[in-house]
Amino acid sequence: MAKIKKTEEEWRESLTEEQYRILREKGTERPFSGDYVDNKIQGMYVCAGCGNELFQSETKFDSGSGWPSFYKPFSEQSTEESADSSHGMQRVEVMCNKCGGHLGHVFPDGPQPSGLRYCINSESLNFKKKK
Repeated sequence: MAKIKKTEEEWRESLTEEQYRILREKGTERPFSGDYVDNKIQGMYVCAGCGNELFQSETKFDSGSGWPSFYKPFSEQSTEESADSSHGMQRVEVMCNKCGGHLGHVFPDGPQPSGLRYCINSESLNFKKKK
């Protein structure tokens, strides 16, 4: 997958202030505030920074966490993961594999078949409705 490289100025110009804070500065949105927490429409969730296909609606579930949650990415190439020890916690950060944008974190308390919960910020996503 070809990586997208932009200067910070180019990212600021192409993203909203909140998207920039989350995708580029590794921020998070308040729980239950995002547009996609309760979205039940069939389609594809893509990276708000670059359009990379990240999660299918069929893998979305209600975790009660306040953020859109998925049990697996669209493909093994969609996301990348990295250890995150910020805020005094040991977590696994999830990033877009194409642009490196921060999406959220993955936790080992999700449903089967994966047992994983990808806890993702709505602001890091765009949604494409299934036709």
